[in-house]
Amino acid sequence: MTAPSLTIAILAGGAATRLGGLDKGLEPAGGKPLIERVIEHCRRHIAGDIELVVIANRHRERYAEYAPVHADLVPEFQGPLAGVATALAVARAQHVLTLPVDCPAPPHDLAVRLRDAMDDAFSRAVVAHDGARRQPLFALYVRGLADAAREAAGAGQGVWEWQDAIGATEVDFADRRQQFHNLNTPADFAAYADAVRSRD
Repeated sequence: MTAPSLTIAILAGGAATRLGGLDKGLEPAGGKPLIERVIEHCRRHIAGDIELVVIANRHRERYAEYAPVHADLVPEFQGPLAGVATALAVARAQHVLTLPVDCPAPPHDLAVRLRDAMDDAFSRAVVAHDGARRQPLFALYVRGLADAAREAAGAGQGVWEWQDAIGATEVDFADRRQQFHNLNTPADFAAYADAVRSRD
């Protein structure tokens, strides 16, 4: 079987405390589950032979309706870096793009610009910066970082700290800042639904 050109890992393992503990990826966002919005965006804007996987620690049977699902490989919940480590371990492609499930419409050129930056910087990891702050879950990695990510997650490191440790290159997305907006609260979901209705 030919390996895909890119693995896209949607990180859906968060606790969603600001949403009352509900599973954000399965909550309706403008009439569709949020996970469906993210996957539609990927298929519309990322070219090539892509592999989609979901990293989730609960409701895995529901997520499996959309893409293959993997639970965190790091024992006990260790935050988003555990999801990144799992994505790198299960990926079939040499390059892995991570996306959080709570951002329904990230920049349409995210994958292209991250890959170009990776090539230009000869870097093993690149991460988006929105002009004000790093967006650590919007990142592109080489698959060979799987063991390093797993060890760092097991030691309790955060994604940002680990990215610094491996020398990740920040990529300027100041022109796309609003597209990194994520949905965290009921008000965020309601506002997004209103925006979808206004477009339709």
